[in-house]
Amino acid sequence: MDNEKDRKKNPESALNVNKGVERPSSINKEAAKRFRRKRGARYSADQYVKGILEGDRTILGQAITLIESSRGEDMEMARQIVEKCLPYAGDSIRIGITGVPGVGKSTFIESLGIKITGAGNKLAVLAVDPTSERTGGSILGDKTRMEKLAADEKAFIRPSPSGDSLGGVARKTRETVILCEAAGFNTIFIETVGVGQSGTSVHSMVDFFLLLMLAGAGDELQGIKRGIMEMADLIAITKADGKNEQKAEMARKEYERALHLFPPPESGWETRVLTCSALFDQGIDKVWETIWEFVGFTKNNGYFMKNRKEQAKYWMYETINQILKDNFYQTDFIKDQLTKYENEVLEGKMSSYMAAKQLIDSYSNK
Repeated sequence: MDNEKDRKKNPESALNVNKGVERPSSINKEAAKRFRRKRGARYSADQYVKGILEGDRTILGQAITLIESSRGEDMEMARQIVEKCLPYAGDSIRIGITGVPGVGKSTFIESLGIKITGAGNKLAVLAVDPTSERTGGSILGDKTRMEKLAADEKAFIRPSPSGDSLGGVARKTRETVILCEAAGFNTIFIETVGVGQSGTSVHSMVDFFLLLMLAGAGDELQGIKRGIMEMADLIAITKADGKNEQKAEMARKEYERALHLFPPPESGWETRVLTCSALFDQGIDKVWETIWEFVGFTKNNGYFMKNRKEQAKYWMYETINQILKDNFYQTDFIKDQLTKYENEVLEGKMSSYMAAKQLIDSYSNK
């Protein structure tokens, strides 16, 4: 207590402790503001477009997230961004890549992708997989295996959106292609697992369709449906190395014979069959040369642009169907009635056709 009184009486006392310099905050407010802006703050549609055109990957990724969102405000913002980016899109080669699980798509994509970026091109790798929420999707898991491509500044890898509607996922992928093209990516890979209808969906949004196949896995022509073979512009037999090289060559000849049984495609292009080994970098250059040969061939005969116009018309109708379907199931009145009509059908009191017709009539007259 005496010391306290002495300090008050004599401010110059050595016992007196000066206030000192105030400790600065451990948080840099300006940096935090920029971080929040980058992470979660909403830009205007024009700001998103400006960032996309400048090649800002962060803004590109955020804009794609808006496309994938099912929130009303996000969907409206995404629509504006896509419309504003459309005049800057279209200047790319869109390549669909499909194949059964285990065919080595990720290894193949990385091997071909590195060659493409090494030649000065910018590559975007997208995926169409409506089951990605349940399975992790094809690229969702394989992205970690494509370490070199993922680290390449000229490559952009985007996992597919999750969802239970193939049409909805494919539509979002098509819109994502527009943003990637506006961002300067002149080569687009759209990858899907070669089962179900996803291959057909991808075919409807690409210029060139590449089917990857394995040799030595049983009867070669029983492993995949005729429909997807008819869509292919090139069939590549993968893992054609070591002891499997001879089997791959036999498979190549078998596929070539089978392709002669199919009617010629509208493009006038004769589907090729090649063998390759992404692991040992064998035959990958030939695949890329064949793609460019196809592009030159179809541009010369007019099919390239005709096909793109037909695809645009197809996706207009697909989008109409998707919007009508979404609106139908999101209507409160329909939500209330669905269970009732479902029970009527299950109990045999009403046919499926009649239940559906009455629900649609109710929706139309609401």
